[in-house]
Amino acid sequence: MRVDARRSDPVVSARTRRLLLLALVVLVVASVHRLWLAPPPLRVHEIEGRTMGTTYSVLVAAVLDAEDGARAVRAIEDELERTSALMSSWIEESELSRFNRLGSDAPFAASPETLEVFRIARAVSERSGGAFDVTVGPLVRAWGFGPGDASVPLSAPGPGELARLRERVGWRNIEIGESTLRKREPRLEADLSAVAKGWGVDRVSAALTGLGLTDHLVEIGGEIRARGSKPGGAPWRIAIERPDPGTRDALEIVELRDVAMATSGDYRNYYELDGERISHTIDPRTGRPVRHRLASVTVVHESAAWADAWATALDVLGPDAGPALARAEGLTALFVVRDGEAFRSQATGGFDSLRAELD
Repeated sequence: MRVDARRSDPVVSARTRRLLLLALVVLVVASVHRLWLAPPPLRVHEIEGRTMGTTYSVLVAAVLDAEDGARAVRAIEDELERTSALMSSWIEESELSRFNRLGSDAPFAASPETLEVFRIARAVSERSGGAFDVTVGPLVRAWGFGPGDASVPLSAPGPGELARLRERVGWRNIEIGESTLRKREPRLEADLSAVAKGWGVDRVSAALTGLGLTDHLVEIGGEIRARGSKPGGAPWRIAIERPDPGTRDALEIVELRDVAMATSGDYRNYYELDGERISHTIDPRTGRPVRHRLASVTVVHESAAWADAWATALDVLGPDAGPALARAEGLTALFVVRDGEAFRSQATGGFDSLRAELD
C-alpha cells in the first residue's frame, strides 16, 4: 500500500492541533482547580506577653482564622496562669507561696503539677550532688538577688550569717508524697523558678499540640521548646548568645525540631562588689556565688523543665565537673568558658549535630 504524502501531512497537522488544544484546555482547568482547592500558605503568627516575672513569646506556623487565633491565645494564657498560680514566687497566694509560709512540718496538700516539678528538681539535685537546690532562696537574697525587694548589699554576707542561712537550706528537707509536701525544717522555703519556666514551656507546647497546632516555638524567659517545623519544612533556627554583657551577638546557631533548650549563665545578672564579680548563680553547697570561668551552659532535652534544671546544675558545677557530669548523664549540652578576652566552647552528647552556619 502506498502512502500519499500530499494527503497525510495535512491530516497529521490537524490531529496535532486538536491534541494541543485539548491539552491546553486540560492544563488551564487543572490550574484553576489547584488555585481553587489549594490551602492558603502557612504563616508564622506571634503571640507574646508577660508571665512569671519575665516575658514569653509563642510562634505558631499555621493557617489561623480569627477564631483559631483566639482559641490558641486562650490555651496559652490558661496554661501560663495555671503554672503561675501554682509555682510563682511572685504571687502571694500561689500554691508555692502558701507552702513557703507554712511554718511547720505538717503535710501540705499540693497539686499533681507542683508535685511533679518538685520531683524533677529532686532528681536533678540527687544526680548533681546538690549543685541544684530549690531551697537556696535565703542565700540568693542574702547576696542581693531574687524576687521582692532584693538589693545589692553594701558588703558580702559574713561566715556567721551564711552558716545561719544554710541551716534553712537543703533539698533533702522536703518530703514529696503522693499528694503532699512536707518540710523537715519548718523555716525552709522553695523557689521553683529554675524549673517552673521550663514546665510552663512544656505545658504551652502540649496545649497547642492538642489544638492541632503541631508546628510552633514556645519561649519563656529564654527557655525554649521547638515543635515541628517552620513554613517550608525547615527546623526552627535558634541563636545562643555570646555570653558578653555588652552585646547581644549570636555565638552559635542551632536547628531544633521536637526538643527543648535552656541556657544558664552569669553574664546578665551580676554586680561588682569590692572589685569582685558577684554572680546570681549561688552554689548551694558553699552558700556563695560561683567563681569559676564557666560563662554559660545550654542544655537540649526532650523536656524544657528538665533542660531548665540541668542547665542551672551544670552552671554551678563549672567548666570541669559540669561537662563530666553531662557526659555521664548522656546530656546534650554546650559549655562556654572564658579564656582571657575570648571564649572557648565544649560540646557533649549530640550537640554538634544541631549546629548550623551563622547568618
